[in-house]
Amino acid sequence: MVMSHRRTPSRREQGKNSPRRAGTPTVAESPPARWPRLGPDTPHGLCSEHLSGFGGLLAFEKVVDLLGLSEVFAERYVSPERPPDLGCDRRVKGFLTWLFIGFQRVGQVEHIRRDPRVCGLLKAPALPAVSTFWRYLQSLGRGQSEALLRVAAGLRARVWALIGFQPRRVTIHIAPTTSTVYGNIEQSFKGYNPAHRGKKALRPVLGFIEETRESLCGEQSACGGLTEDEVAGLIRQFRGFLPSCVREGLVRGDAEHIAWESVKACIEEGYDFIFANKRCTPPFPKDPWYKHGPYEYNECGYPPQGWKRSCRFVAMRNPKEERGPRTLPLFEEERYEYRVFVSSLSLKPHNVVAAYDPRASVESLIGEAQREGIQAIPSKRFQANQAYFQIVLLAYNLWRWMKLIAGHHEQTRGRTPEPSLRTRPAIVDATIRLARLKLLYTPHGL
Repeated sequence: MVMSHRRTPSRREQGKNSPRRAGTPTVAESPPARWPRLGPDTPHGLCSEHLSGFGGLLAFEKVVDLLGLSEVFAERYVSPERPPDLGCDRRVKGFLTWLFIGFQRVGQVEHIRRDPRVCGLLKAPALPAVSTFWRYLQSLGRGQSEALLRVAAGLRARVWALIGFQPRRVTIHIAPTTSTVYGNIEQSFKGYNPAHRGKKALRPVLGFIEETRESLCGEQSACGGLTEDEVAGLIRQFRGFLPSCVREGLVRGDAEHIAWESVKACIEEGYDFIFANKRCTPPFPKDPWYKHGPYEYNECGYPPQGWKRSCRFVAMRNPKEERGPRTLPLFEEERYEYRVFVSSLSLKPHNVVAAYDPRASVESLIGEAQREGIQAIPSKRFQANQAYFQIVLLAYNLWRWMKLIAGHHEQTRGRTPEPSLRTRPAIVDATIRLARLKLLYTPHGL
């Protein structure tokens, strides 16, 4: 097919050739069939405002100023043996900046080195080279990881006081995940890794607060997960990272964390607990099974081997589906599927199971934290990876706190706060990715 290249006559030329009668209404031109593309000849110019090309950058600037990040950082952070010329506060703030706007790798700092808003936020004409951030990350150790947790605890207390959230009791989820690694990374080996079977991985463990959906604390661990003593130590840390208004708590954990050390730590700290059980077989009596809804429930007191005292175990069972003719089971227990928990709650067994079921919501929080960078392994040194892990969690919490403040503002705008805010704060229902995308389309001028 041959295309014609004849020039379309303009309206003035058409008017000269075919004069329009008086009173004839004009017809609007139809839009072109194909819009022009951007190219070298596209007209462009400069404006007097600096616009951010990254969603959430202005929000990050406002949040850190509102919460006083620099002040809390100066009080609680411990500098490494060799502090950088730029200062530890601005160095860590640089990490938080690119994590907050969606970058996960240290090498990606090259994309924002000369961004005017980033440079203005960090008070530098240009960010240092990527290698300087690498060297600072390599100098971090266990002391800096614990200091970052204390910084997050100080900011958490300020956020809760700002939104009027003063609960007496909170619910804490202990949630493990898996980070696949490549190369020779310290304390990584082949183990539990269902997504990438046969590959080496690390096994971080996180603690989430159900009421605010923020991360309370976390630990980077080897692929085998935290030991029983390490899980107990993590539970004993909860009190120090919670605001002083919290007096009671409920700890939920899966079958990976059930052990006498975990139960003992909850008892000593004054927490109620519910742990799933797949390690022991409590002897439930046959007669007291009762039916509630489609399932049956039972309970018993049982001291597993190695435990110092007897604890309450509750069970839920439902009949297995029969698929065609088959041999009947020899024992009655084989006809059911069981869910067994150990708990300190004095509720009825079906209420104990109902109190554990909301733990399924933590999977969405784990997935969001993974997308924010907790699976990024920037170094071969385990201590450096642990420090970067805490920096990622702090950036994740900054998003959570910003959404808490926004939800509180939306709910209390023009009226007094409701008493229910003291037990369940208002949260803007949007994922971090969606919130970042919305802020990207909001131009911000300096």
